[in-house]
Amino acid sequence: MSAGAGRVWRLPPEVDTDQLAPGHTMKHGIERTAGHCLEAVRPDFAAGVRRGDVIVAGAHFGIGSSREQAASVLVHLGLAAVIAPSFSGLYLRNAFNVGLLLLTCPKAGLIDDGEQVGFDARAGRITRASGEALPCHPIPGFLLDMVEAGGLLPQLKKRLETR
Repeated sequence: MSAGAGRVWRLPPEVDTDQLAPGHTMKHGIERTAGHCLEAVRPDFAAGVRRGDVIVAGAHFGIGSSREQAASVLVHLGLAAVIAPSFSGLYLRNAFNVGLLLLTCPKAGLIDDGEQVGFDARAGRITRASGEALPCHPIPGFLLDMVEAGGLLPQLKKRLETR
C-alpha cells in the first residue's frame, strides 16, 4: 500500500531487530514472535496495535542483525508503514522484500504518539492531523510496486502467472 492513514506508535531512535523480533521467540514462528514484538520498548504495542497503524521512530530504525522476521512481524501485525529519519540498510531491503512500506522522513520527530497521520508514498508526503505536510524521500516505483504486491515473492509469483 503506497497510500493510507493510521494511528501513530512513537518509538525512540535505534530500535534494533532483537526488539522487533526477540531471539527467544524465533523458534516458535511468526505468531508467537508477534506477541513479543517491541515488548522491551513499548510493552503495550503487540496487544494494542491495529491493522493500518503506523510506527514513527527515531533514526537508525532496524539496526542489528539481518533477521527477516524483524520486518515480517510488523506485516503480520498489520502495520501500514514505518516512518523514520533513517533505516538500517539491511532492514530496509528486508522490509520491502516482505511488503512493509518504509518512509524516510527527516522531520518524523514532529509527529506525536497517538496522532492520526495520512501518507502518500508515491507523492512523497505525510500529512499530520493538523494538515501540515511533511516531505519524505522518494521511493523508486519498483519498490512501491513490490509493497503493493505484498512483497517480492508474491510479486514474482504474479509475474509468472501472467506469462
